[in-house]
Amino acid sequence: MSYKEYSGSAGGWGALKATTEHLLKSENVAKNLMNLLRTNQDHGFDCPGCAWGEKGVPGHFRFCENGAKAVNWEATSKHVDSKFFAEHSVNWLNKQSDYWLEFQGRLSEPVSYNAATDHYEAISWDDAFAFIAQHLNALDNPDQAEFYTSGRASNEAAFLYQLFARRYGTNNFPDCSNMCHEATSVGLAEAIGVGKGTTRIEDFEKADAIFLFGQNPGTNHPRMLETLASAYKRGARIVAFNNLKERGLERFTNPQDPLEMLSNGYTPTTSDYFIPKLGGDMAAVRGMVKVLLARHRDAVASGNTVFDLPFIEQHTQGIDAYLAQVDATSWQQIEQQSGLSQQQITQAADIYQAADSVIVTWAMGVTQHKHSVQTIQELVNLQLLFGQVGKEGAGLCPVRGHSNVQGDRTVGINEKPTAAFLDKMEQVFGFAPPRKPGHGVVAALEALRRGDSKVFIGLGGNLVAAAPDTSRVASAMRGAALTVNIATKLNRTHVNPGQNALILPCLGRTDIDLQAAGPQQITVEDSFSMVHGSAGKVDMRDEDIRSEIAIVAGIAKATLGEHTPVDWQALTDNYDRIRDLIEQVIPGFSQFNQRLNAPGGFYLGNSARERQWHTVSGKAQMLSYPLPDAIVPLPKAKTNGQQIFLLQTMRSHDQYNTTIYGYDDRYRSVFGERNVVFVNPQDMQQLGLNTGDLVDITSLWHDDIARHIYAFKVVPHEIARGNLAAYFPEANALIPLDSFGDRSETPTSKSVAVVIQKSCHAPLLVSTD
Repeated sequence: MSYKEYSGSAGGWGALKATTEHLLKSENVAKNLMNLLRTNQDHGFDCPGCAWGEKGVPGHFRFCENGAKAVNWEATSKHVDSKFFAEHSVNWLNKQSDYWLEFQGRLSEPVSYNAATDHYEAISWDDAFAFIAQHLNALDNPDQAEFYTSGRASNEAAFLYQLFARRYGTNNFPDCSNMCHEATSVGLAEAIGVGKGTTRIEDFEKADAIFLFGQNPGTNHPRMLETLASAYKRGARIVAFNNLKERGLERFTNPQDPLEMLSNGYTPTTSDYFIPKLGGDMAAVRGMVKVLLARHRDAVASGNTVFDLPFIEQHTQGIDAYLAQVDATSWQQIEQQSGLSQQQITQAADIYQAADSVIVTWAMGVTQHKHSVQTIQELVNLQLLFGQVGKEGAGLCPVRGHSNVQGDRTVGINEKPTAAFLDKMEQVFGFAPPRKPGHGVVAALEALRRGDSKVFIGLGGNLVAAAPDTSRVASAMRGAALTVNIATKLNRTHVNPGQNALILPCLGRTDIDLQAAGPQQITVEDSFSMVHGSAGKVDMRDEDIRSEIAIVAGIAKATLGEHTPVDWQALTDNYDRIRDLIEQVIPGFSQFNQRLNAPGGFYLGNSARERQWHTVSGKAQMLSYPLPDAIVPLPKAKTNGQQIFLLQTMRSHDQYNTTIYGYDDRYRSVFGERNVVFVNPQDMQQLGLNTGDLVDITSLWHDDIARHIYAFKVVPHEIARGNLAAYFPEANALIPLDSFGDRSETPTSKSVAVVIQKSCHAPLLVSTD
């Protein structure tokens, strides 16, 4: 490992250098230069990376560094076929790094696992579909199958997928939403009647203050940096609550700004930066409300107000119980749990109160805790007290990860579908869909582990790498009777096959999708409920690859029959027909095909933005909870008097989700290494650790299962005392599968109780070639 202090801004020359390096690494330079110019453009393709939106105005460049990495990674000239698998056993492949597996190139023909030889072998598409149908139709009941979905799947593919599985007879739809923003979907639906954010990207141009909780846009959604820098320049206050310092939340050099680039200048992306403890955001917001409540009562005594009482009276319910809970929360508990002083929290409250229009945003630093739903509803309460929902330049903005994770949920990828959705499915398609709630990710993995579920089909994704409790999840996958993975690149899940396994290569976002009716386009939905068309430009006809839609339809036709409940081939031939069906089932998609090519896409609408509250009471709910007794509830016997740290998993700057593009994390000054742990310098001193020392980390949980990671190198970082951070998937082995959020069942990847000690193990050596 090389630890070199990186003094540059987010973006800037560092971003251009990294983009160039990844362009060359793709071995497809000329084509990928053109691909980058088509990224997020009208009549181009939607970035396969994050879900940050576009303003719909003309622009030469609409990609960021990580978007460029995603495009170059997907549109490589290298490929993986049956010859490759003949040379490498699955056991050998499973010993290689995640980076090495995906770096081998695009999957280029369907293959089937031969357990006797431990190799994948070529199989025809028809035989693959028949094999899947044979296994599905032999199950005792449909709930023994799990239908996983990645957020990269298009609206059209996801809609067909859920139609097929529901006609087959199950609501088992574990998907990546379960592991990231499920707490958002649950928390917002209960509070405001819709599980999506209420802002549009134009609101960021009008907000007086933007509060960011638990997110790192510099790595996870870099296009947001330009939005924040623009807001800062016009005078908005931008307040970050993040448990470690991140360069993207400090300053940004816009690669498209010649003056900033030539002068090595930058624009701040935040005006105020607070570093709470992991899981302490709810306490920090509770403290802000406590400050503002005291001011409101003082104001009322003199005939004025601080809260928006007309809005509260007309649009909300539950204020008295909530404010009683605020009164019952002591400053001692707030300061202890948040890690912030009353003075710091008062400073944040001052900024909030002074702003007329406020946007509150959050990401997985908020959603991956046991009390995440409660935290999100605390954020909602703050906004409701000031009428900051359904107002221009204001609102609630969960920042989603993968490019269509929100769209997949919109079109039906939901293990707990609403009765209204199922009623509409029955009306349009003429069959009675299952009503019993299905499995999310944790329940699906537990069912596979117990042997209750027999078949796993993954529409994209890399569940073994993404999920917690790595060895137990891999074992569960290997115990399945059949695993099927629809994918563009080789990954960790593929090298942990079931007793029988198929890898089915699919077209990516950058590829031309040529069907009987001609070139097709698909659609995705961004974090602002905007639906965009996307059509790739890379010709893949020399490879034996099919579109996600053609693969899903092929499986459905083989399993259910050619016309049950739809003509699967006709839908594959022309995706307009799929969109016609979506229009009939899903609100907001009227005239779907006609609106598809509108510049910037079209808006699905948001009921809460219109101050229409689809809750039981018909009003927005202020929901109240005490602060949690502990971020990670552990019996004293498990702590054994040891010094307990809270660890979070996170991405490096050279990765997106489980895809590892390289071994550098320049914004955190780490180069050539991923097995690292970030530690507060004062904690390092107390533990007698120096930079580069090797440590072993053990997680603590209620069970007696040993969960360790070994020989991780210590890196100093400005992080809350008592907190640690390490990359996933490397640190996922520490997260217990049954440690998940209340009501969201999202793994608690941001609050893992651990102990740390000097290591006796040699460091793991990996190839970066």
